[in-house]
Amino acid sequence: KKKRKKMMQRFFTKAKLSLNTYRSFSSSQHVILDNPNHSQVLVEGNGCSRMAILNRPSALNALNTNMVSFLFFSLLQLATLHKFYRSWEDNPDIGFVMMKGSGRAFAAGGDIVALYHLINKGNMEACKEFFRTAYSFMYLIGTYLKPHVALLNGITMGGGAGVSIPGTFRVATDKTIFATPEVHIGFHPDAAASFYLSHLPGHLGEYLALTGEKLNGVEMVTCGLATHYSLSARLPLIEEQLGKLVTDDPSVIEATLEHYGDLVHPDSSSVLQRIEILDKCFCHDSVEEIVDAMENAASETKDAWCISTLNRLKEASPLSLKVALRSIREGTFQTLDQCLLREYRMTLQAIHGKISGDFCEGVRARVVDKDFAPKWDPPTLEKVSQDMVDQYFLPLSDSEPDLELPTKSREAFL
Repeated sequence: KKKRKKMMQRFFTKAKLSLNTYRSFSSSQHVILDNPNHSQVLVEGNGCSRMAILNRPSALNALNTNMVSFLFFSLLQLATLHKFYRSWEDNPDIGFVMMKGSGRAFAAGGDIVALYHLINKGNMEACKEFFRTAYSFMYLIGTYLKPHVALLNGITMGGGAGVSIPGTFRVATDKTIFATPEVHIGFHPDAAASFYLSHLPGHLGEYLALTGEKLNGVEMVTCGLATHYSLSARLPLIEEQLGKLVTDDPSVIEATLEHYGDLVHPDSSSVLQRIEILDKCFCHDSVEEIVDAMENAASETKDAWCISTLNRLKEASPLSLKVALRSIREGTFQTLDQCLLREYRMTLQAIHGKISGDFCEGVRARVVDKDFAPKWDPPTLEKVSQDMVDQYFLPLSDSEPDLELPTKSREAFL
């Protein structure tokens, strides 16, 4: 933590951020900087900070292309997150940036129903553009030169985690629900998940990736996915106090979050209290061995958690399970940009459906038709060949460009 603070402070010094300039702003000044008639992203300005508000509450703030970067729907929607964040980073009057969601979610991830329909219409370019812009924005968050505070109040899944966890501070609450449930829709944990899940204690990352199980806010703080915890009722006070700060110093922001935060510990029912058996079962090299270990544990203990975990594994796409396990294991030795590049390749393979149509089938079964009876292809782990898994990690073709990230000018902190 100290090393990260020093590194960020060094970047701030290079950027020549001036606190004297900050003081020319009133700390009580508050303005809406976005068009309320086209407000999938709202922006509030308060003193020397800016707050981006993900504003699609009816869709649980699912990230469509307009919220991640400027794309093809309208000129007004060009002024979205990526554009704002780059301008704020270049603005010496802004010391730090915050993000939150409206309604009962922070962000539930990518708009998979929209992607499903685009794929069925053969509009692959729009799908690819979505993922390019989404992953590029996540890399921007992970390399941002100013402190970033994400208020994770409510559902935080998939892309919602991708635009927050790579940042400096993540405040979880009693209403936070985190998960990476992609294997249950025939996909893989993406949006930088292979990076941050692979760095969790023990084999917790493999467990979350392969089961899609949820964590609450207390568990997120305990395992390191979040940096702070607060009761949701206290968030307005935290926002007010952060809005009064005239600083670019992450340690000052951290002190405020700690002062108004709450100390908590996971209860006896938490998966974090079962880390020993979790590590024993999820440490294996193959999904088959993991399933066998869980079956043995469930048979020996009759424990409800073991049985539930085993059922979750059996409900997921067999191909997705094998792809996800390899992805998490590779993420252990890769940087953020390397993980995003690999995830982009995997994503293109998934949405093109040449290896398997599990992504569209999973979305159909669980979100569109809601019959909850996906017909996975292949249907069992035994029928998933090594060649199928290997293909997910290859470029789509010689002519298909890889994801381009500005790694020479923006090196990730972690």
